[in-house]
Amino acid sequence: MSASLTPTPGLVVGDPQPQQQLRHREVEMAARGQWWRFLLILVVTTVVLVPILAVLWLSLQPGLGSPTTGLTLENFVIIFERTGVGTWLTNSLSTALVTVLISVLVAAPAGYVLSRGRSRLISSYSLLLFVIQSLPVVTAAIPLFILFAELQMVDTLTGITVIYVGSTMSVAIWMMTAYYDSIPIALEEAAWIDGASVFSGFLRIVLRNSLPGILSTAIFCFLLAWNDYLIALVFLRSEANFTLPVGVQSFFQQNATNWGLVMAVAVIMMLPPVIVFAALNRYFSVGGIGGSLAGR
Repeated sequence: MSASLTPTPGLVVGDPQPQQQLRHREVEMAARGQWWRFLLILVVTTVVLVPILAVLWLSLQPGLGSPTTGLTLENFVIIFERTGVGTWLTNSLSTALVTVLISVLVAAPAGYVLSRGRSRLISSYSLLLFVIQSLPVVTAAIPLFILFAELQMVDTLTGITVIYVGSTMSVAIWMMTAYYDSIPIALEEAAWIDGASVFSGFLRIVLRNSLPGILSTAIFCFLLAWNDYLIALVFLRSEANFTLPVGVQSFFQQNATNWGLVMAVAVIMMLPPVIVFAALNRYFSVGGIGGSLAGR
């Protein structure tokens, strides 16, 4: 004897309305979470940008005793005509660019060796780099000053450039090693099967696909050399060899009451990093080449 199933009145089997309501609630909760995250990012961005906007605003205000009213660029004209800002800017750019060039040229092949090597010697060297990068540069300032005094490299841009290269090298190698680890070694093995050498595979496969890692390393080296104040203060004596951080400090001591001129120099110091990020931002890739082996 079979029992017949009678649907309960008011209940529709397979009714999609409860599922739609559940989805609608999930969408609303996700939207609320996005709004909270947006507000948090907005607050943090505002806190970061307010000092920068204040510096820019003060740099455009007329200086003491100026008959000009409203926003003006006369502060920038004055600092380039009557101060050594142009020389300081040239010194900072030259030391930073040379530091970037040497550090990247050395770190690119060195990072590849650490990434692909598996011997104890390479592991020990990698550990040594980790220890070196954890030490502050100030611990070596006095010994380096004594050494550079004997070599007549104190108060020279060459001397501080050597220090910048040495202080950035360990971190630059680690950054390149970390990016090389994200590149599948199977790509190089395929090149080796086709007859490429190890060096050729490094140039054509690994290095060609490492542009984001190279740019990140270059930006790190540039910012470290550009923003350094302590090493430049210890090793540089003459105003003609000042870099911008030391120049800004000395300029502030002489013009502490004229905020327009001081902020104009600060704007000049902020411009190169902003230009570097704006120019290189489109070359960064988040996804990498993880999908290169799809289907293998």
